[in-house]
Amino acid sequence: MALINPHVNFNGNAEEAFTFYKSVFGGEFATIMRFKDMASHEHPIAEKEANKIMHIALPVGNNVLMGNDVPEFMGTVNEKENRSKISISAASREEADKIFSGLSAGGNIEVPIDDSPWGSYFGMFRDKFGIEWMVDFDPKYNGKV
Repeated sequence: MALINPHVNFNGNAEEAFTFYKSVFGGEFATIMRFKDMASHEHPIAEKEANKIMHIALPVGNNVLMGNDVPEFMGTVNEKENRSKISISAASREEADKIFSGLSAGGNIEVPIDDSPWGSYFGMFRDKFGIEWMVDFDPKYNGKV
C-alpha cells in the first residue's frame, strides 16, 4: 500500500530548514543530494546553484519529510502558497505506474516517471485540478518508508 509524504519547496534555504526539522524530530537524513551531484555536460549547473539541495529526505516515524531548493531558473517559490507537493511512496514500480498514470490523466506531466539520479523510480505532475504530486518507488525501502 502506498504512503503519502509531504514534500516542501524552498528558495535556497532547504538545508537550514531540514537541519532545524532534524533537531525537532531527531533521526538522520536518508538522502541529501545537491544540484552539483547531478551536473553533466548535457545539464550544466550554475555555480550559484551547485550547493543548493536537489533532494533531501528525513524519515519521521513511518513517513518521510522531503524537500528541495527550487533553482532560480524555475522562479521564486511563493512562500504563502504552492510551495508543497503531495509525495506518494509506492510499494512497487507497478503501483507507482498505476498511481502516476491515474492521477496525471488530464493533467500536466512535469517529470515523466522513470529511474531517478538518486536511485528511485520517480515522476512529478500537476493533476487536472492543479494539485501538485510526486510519485516515487525506492527499492531500498520496498514501500516501507
